[in-house]
Amino acid sequence: MARNFDTVKIKPHYHHGDLRAALIEAAEGLLAECGPDRFSLREAARRAGVSPAAPKHHFHDARGLLTAIAVRAFDDLAARLEVAAEGSDDRIECIRAQGRAYVRFALDERARFDLMWRTALLDGEDAELDRAGRRAFAALDRLVRGKDAVALARDDPATAPSVACWSMVHGFARLALDGSFGLDEKAAARAAEALLPLVLDRLSL
Repeated sequence: MARNFDTVKIKPHYHHGDLRAALIEAAEGLLAECGPDRFSLREAARRAGVSPAAPKHHFHDARGLLTAIAVRAFDDLAARLEVAAEGSDDRIECIRAQGRAYVRFALDERARFDLMWRTALLDGEDAELDRAGRRAFAALDRLVRGKDAVALARDDPATAPSVACWSMVHGFARLALDGSFGLDEKAAARAAEALLPLVLDRLSL
């Protein structure tokens, strides 16, 4: 459904030195409304109450601003996975809890979750994006391969068990977002609680 951005009331809310944070906040609100494909740097600036040229001082272009949002999203996902890993002394139960947390994040943060994997829209050379992505993967990898496992690149063959687990959970999250377990978000959440652990049990972890 087309949206009329002109109907959005603008409330400048940043003070000197806080423009970067204000732009990210405005951009995240816009992203949640229109998704990555219709994201507009000019509209994000308008919502932050600044000139269209202002974002270029901090982000250069729309890709830079979207990358900053993706960094925050990966860090938020990593934090949820890290908390889930602390919920039990049972390793398998912690892996299940991480799976549920991953799907819950996808359901709670649909637009940001979509953006995180839209590599064509992001700066793949950004060091912070790489760090945040590694942090999220490491939270899972430490459980699957063991806390004493040496951190490895995600494409290292030794991480195959972790990548298998990640792939299964990510696929489940994508199915949930696409309505495969019901269009009602509560139905999708119930599927994550009841079905995902059984799916993960199919892996040799």
